[in-house]
Amino acid sequence: MLFQRSDGPLAVVIVPTRELAQQSFQIFQKLLKPFTWIVPGVLMGGEKRKAEKARLRKGINVLISTPGRLVDHIKNTLSIAFSAVRWLVLDEADRTLDLGFEKDLTVILNALNAAGSARQTVLLSATLNEGLSRLTSISMNDPVYIQVSDVTDESVDSSEPSLSSQSPPSQQADSYAVPDRLQQYMVVVPSKLRLVCLAAFILAKCKFERDQKLIVFISSCEAVEFLVTLLSAVLCGKSSTANKQQLSINFLRLHGNMEQEERTEVFQEFSQSTTGVLLCTDVAARGLDLPQVTWIIQFNPPTSAAEYVHRVGRTARIGAQGNGLLFLTPSETAYVDALANHNISLSEMKMEDILSTLMQDERFRGRGNWDRKKSASAREQDVRERATVLQTDFENYVHGSAESVQAAKKALQSFVRAYTAYPSALKHIFHIRHLHLGHAAKSFGLRDAPQGLSSAITDSTANRKAKKKATGKDNKRPAIKLTARQRVASLIRSEYTSGLDGESKSKKKRKKKKANVEDELTEG
Repeated sequence: MLFQRSDGPLAVVIVPTRELAQQSFQIFQKLLKPFTWIVPGVLMGGEKRKAEKARLRKGINVLISTPGRLVDHIKNTLSIAFSAVRWLVLDEADRTLDLGFEKDLTVILNALNAAGSARQTVLLSATLNEGLSRLTSISMNDPVYIQVSDVTDESVDSSEPSLSSQSPPSQQADSYAVPDRLQQYMVVVPSKLRLVCLAAFILAKCKFERDQKLIVFISSCEAVEFLVTLLSAVLCGKSSTANKQQLSINFLRLHGNMEQEERTEVFQEFSQSTTGVLLCTDVAARGLDLPQVTWIIQFNPPTSAAEYVHRVGRTARIGAQGNGLLFLTPSETAYVDALANHNISLSEMKMEDILSTLMQDERFRGRGNWDRKKSASAREQDVRERATVLQTDFENYVHGSAESVQAAKKALQSFVRAYTAYPSALKHIFHIRHLHLGHAAKSFGLRDAPQGLSSAITDSTANRKAKKKATGKDNKRPAIKLTARQRVASLIRSEYTSGLDGESKSKKKRKKKKANVEDELTEG
């Protein structure tokens, strides 16, 4: 049977992020090039709805979309119809649930079910969890689990995926497989040396080695924006330090606060380049195929072992060689054991070995003149001096203008907020009490921790407690059911007031004054 464009969607592919939607669309374009009568199309946030509606009216046979945008069209676009859908693919389904799209997926499934057409559903995920099992139960009948990984049983052909109609083995949710050709490392770095160590590693790979392509994962959008500017200015010779040679390193950024057009341009540029450094949030952690990436640097540790696996999965793809480096502070080293519980093992890379790269760069030369005949202690002293010179360069650039100081403070605050958001299972490793705020400020080029940062953290904790109390989740009180409007009101109150119930002092004062005036008039 020959399909026509006017038949509408025959296959629907749901992906969690815009970049993955764009990448999937481009792959379908290549695959369907010989079959001109089958038309692929993509719907995603950041694009014009009017143009998407026009494409839907003309006809799309393979529809790739992010959940939120598809729900928007289901509710508002009359020309979208699912009566011909035969295949539904939920790609990176675990991430889709993590991002809070479970309700959107329910709307999509209801719309497809209402169309009444028989279809095959494929759910793709690198990890399995309770939410994913729940999604499987509501979207599939008699599901068959297909596991694609190394098979230890010699009697089974390892080239074939294993099939099972039963539930997946329980250990699958706790143990993750990584590519055989992925070398995984960790480095323990004090907070005040993290920025210098990251810069030294980038120099080692991008200046003194060839064909290196790095992805650096950072916890917040503000930190990504700031560090791209800072590293580019200092490492590429644009700062004020004298006698610096110009160095060309292509620094790019990718995060959720960027305009969609710019996000697409960055994604395309980094995909096509053979070298460069991409600083990004976890928006780039899932499903993206970025060719020739040689190193994954996790500057801020991920919030789960599953997220760690997805991050390092951007390298060592399809049999290629790849490397991963995880930054940890001395108080965070127990995270290695947490990863080991999920069958993830890391080798240690010494901070001193990374910093020794600065010995090859005369821009950061200290007072000493190191040569191979010097003692190890003298060499270590020279490395420390060069690290100090580089840190001073960062601080001079940051404090060179009020604008850069403000950007650094904003980045530091966002980092601290992200640090308080680690799940309870990891709080014994990543707790705000273990964070030295003065040293953390150094990792953003600030000479000292900004005033009020400690109180901001305290206020944030108090706000969460107030929210917990207002939503009825306090163990000391029975649960209180609130309407949506009441929840919003309680959040606003906890953000902008002391969090105490009742009227403000000023309002009480005005009421009291009004009552006194009324009493005087009555008495008169």
